[in-house]
Amino acid sequence: MPADIRPESNTAKIEPMNTRKSTAVRPGRLIGIGAILVLLILMFFSTRIFTGSEANQTAPGTFSPQSFAQEKYESEIAPDIVKRATDIATVSQAIGADPAAAAKQYGVVSGTSPAVYSVKVTGIAGAPDANGLVPVKVDGVPADIKVLVQMGPAVNGTAVRDATGKVEYVQFKNQIDYQNVGAELNNQVKKLVLAKVDAKAMEGKTVSVVGAFQLINPAAYIVTPVKVDVTK
Repeated sequence: MPADIRPESNTAKIEPMNTRKSTAVRPGRLIGIGAILVLLILMFFSTRIFTGSEANQTAPGTFSPQSFAQEKYESEIAPDIVKRATDIATVSQAIGADPAAAAKQYGVVSGTSPAVYSVKVTGIAGAPDANGLVPVKVDGVPADIKVLVQMGPAVNGTAVRDATGKVEYVQFKNQIDYQNVGAELNNQVKKLVLAKVDAKAMEGKTVSVVGAFQLINPAAYIVTPVKVDVTK
């Protein structure tokens, strides 16, 4: 019986179609991309970047703590502290006798915060410590109370802001603006008062200071000055 011979398969090979997408960019698309690039370039050259004080003045109605401090410090706040100032020895004795009565007579109280006192300090200055605090020995102040004057470079607290009672939280939009005003008023102190005095050169000399302190620590009155005179 002849062998079963099967014919060789003659299946045609089918080449797959080229499935890659064309990378050619249509002319219309090129025009669109070009238009976008031109627009971006025009926007870049027509944009002005504001920095510093310019930025605070660009949007009408935008509150600027810096501008507020610059306007109010010399014209109102510092003069009012000078006007209110009482000898620190008198204030310290009043606090020792009756803190509540002292706050009412000599201080300014905002809410539940400790009283802020405007004071005159005259005495012999010591060497500034690492924090820029200059001790002043004042006659009439109890020996267990330190009188320290902030001489920078850092000025902490909000005594200058709160000493007059004329800068209140209700005047501002939020707590951030209120806090920033305090910081900017301290910057005015640094610029207009402390920059003119060499704290290290004060040691051993008689100094006359007018400033404000908040009664946070009864054993240490940390005065932020608005006026400093050194006897040479």
